[in-house]
Amino acid sequence: MTTFFRPLAAVVLLGSGGFALAAGPACQAESGATLTPVIELYTSEGCSSCPPADRWLSTFKRSAASGTAVVQAFHVGYWDNLGWVDRFARPEHTVRQKQVAAVNRLSNVYTPQRVRNGRDWPGDPLAATPNEPARARWSAYWTVTEHGHSSKVKAGENAGELLQHDFVVRQYVPAGDYQGPARLLFRAVPGEAGHARQVNLVVFDKASGKPLQALSLGC
Repeated sequence: MTTFFRPLAAVVLLGSGGFALAAGPACQAESGATLTPVIELYTSEGCSSCPPADRWLSTFKRSAASGTAVVQAFHVGYWDNLGWVDRFARPEHTVRQKQVAAVNRLSNVYTPQRVRNGRDWPGDPLAATPNEPARARWSAYWTVTEHGHSSKVKAGENAGELLQHDFVVRQYVPAGDYQGPARLLFRAVPGEAGHARQVNLVVFDKASGKPLQALSLGC
C-alpha cells in the first residue's frame, strides 16, 4: 500500500493483499476541503462500563462506509488482570492512549474513553471542520479496523456476556514524524474472512495531537 502525502491532499493507493502496487490502484481516495472527523474509542473486554460504548461506536458504520468519519476502537490490556484477557488488546494501543492523555493534560488513562479529533468527547461527532493549514512538522499513523467480531466472556467483570465489536483496531502503525511533504509506505496484515475492514490514515499535528487530515477506505 502506497500513500503520497501532500499538505491538505493525501492520496491513498491500495494494493490487494497489502502489497505495494506495480500497476494501477485498486482503491483511491483524496482528502477534501474539510477535515474528516477522527473518532477513537479506548475500550476493554474486561471493563464492565465498556459494552455500551462499544454499541455506541457501532452506530457509526454508515458514516465510516461513506468516508465521512474515521472510526477506531483501540482495545487496551490494563484491565486484563481482572480475570479476562482481551484478545484484541495491544501494548501499542495503550501507548497511543497515553499520548492522547498527555496532549489533553490528563493525569491518567481510563476506559471507556471517547476521543474526537484528539480531544475528549466535546459534542457532535460528525460536525465538519475546515482542514488545518499545512504545518512544517507533522506525524501520522495507519490503522486497519475490522467489523463483526464477538467474544463470549468467561471471567472478570463481563463474565457470561457475549460482546459484539465493530471498528476493532487489528493493526496500528505509527508512521513517524515529518517536516514538509513525504511519501508514506504501508503494508496491511491479512484480514480475517467474514470481517469487513477499513484502512485508515490519520495525519496530525505533533504538538497538539489534533488531526490535520484523515482518510478511511473500505478495501
